Amino acid sequence: MAENFISFPKLGWTFYIDPTLVEFSLFGIDFSIKWYGLIIAIGFLLAMIYAFKRAKFFGIDPDRMIDVVLVSALFAFIGARLYYVVFYGGYDWSKPSEIFAIWDGGLAIYGGVIFAFGTALWMCPLRKVNTLAMFDIASLGFLIGQSVGRWGNFFNQEAFGTNTDLPWGMTGSIIQQGSHGMGYNADLPVHPTFLYESLWCLLGFILLHILSKKFYKFKGELFALYIIWSGAGRFWIEGLRTDSLLIGVSGIRVSQVVAALSVAAGILLLFIFRAYSRRLPKVLPVEGEGEVSLETVSSGEAEDLTEAIDTTEDPRPEAEETAEIAETEAAPSESEPAEDSDTMHAEKPKEKG
Repeated sequence: MAENFISFPKLGWTFYIDPTLVEFSLFGIDFSIKWYGLIIAIGFLLAMIYAFKRAKFFGIDPDRMIDVVLVSALFAFIGARLYYVVFYGGYDWSKPSEIFAIWDGGLAIYGGVIFAFGTALWMCPLRKVNTLAMFDIASLGFLIGQSVGRWGNFFNQEAFGTNTDLPWGMTGSIIQQGSHGMGYNADLPVHPTFLYESLWCLLGFILLHILSKKFYKFKGELFALYIIWSGAGRFWIEGLRTDSLLIGVSGIRVSQVVAALSVAAGILLLFIFRAYSRRLPKVLPVEGEGEVSLETVSSGEAEDLTEAIDTTEDPRPEAEETAEIAETEAAPSESEPAEDSDTMHAEKPKEKG
């Protein structure tokens, strides 16, 4: 039985779970698989599966999308770790192995989001993927990844909140050591804020998924709403956390300031993207398919739409050619003068000799 445990006293639940899933040696080298790393990988995989299934709906070529995702994901993990290390500190910069040991926990979602979308701004034009459409589908993927990934904090017994008397208050062997945060009584249950954020992201995903199916109006809409939803949730959840970074002695939490700015930026972007979409054509003619909604136009930036319209062939050339042939057959030949309608029915009498 593992020595570490997680308990929900008022619910009568106790789980004997160690942060390390399994340890083994290979060629004399010791390896360990952490629950945290496994959960993060599962979240990423589920987000990728969802994105592949919805790529064509957003007019994105799946092959081009994977190029953007892989590069952006790499920088997202680097950014999430660097943000955590820089702002939360406590690491020996002379030991790179500790700084980049993400399997032990310590990823900041803000760093991941900033680096991921920043990299996508570079990769999308490079791979000829519509940037805003990519941002929309990535936002849905992020919500999936965050909802699942937060359970990594459960296994590590981190990212929890202040003490609470609520029925779902939790405690654990690591929480009781008082090593992950301050300002709470280590002997009493605490808020499972990891669970709050997981459920918040799950609800956000459900709502944006439904919106994308039934009410999706313009590219960039889901991205802006994701920023608003994520920022609003983080603002109130961060208020419960015990490990938040503070601005000097002001008592103001850095994450809450960033969350508030995110909400404001999301609202602004929502209006900007909406105004931009109104300058674009609503439908495009596509050969063999008549008119297709702008939201389903395949990859390419918005500025390429005009070129797409100019180079699109008329989907009905055969019908027009048939009409022209019919008109030609019906019209009298220029080399044969038309006969008078009266002479067609009566001939002039011959003169008698």
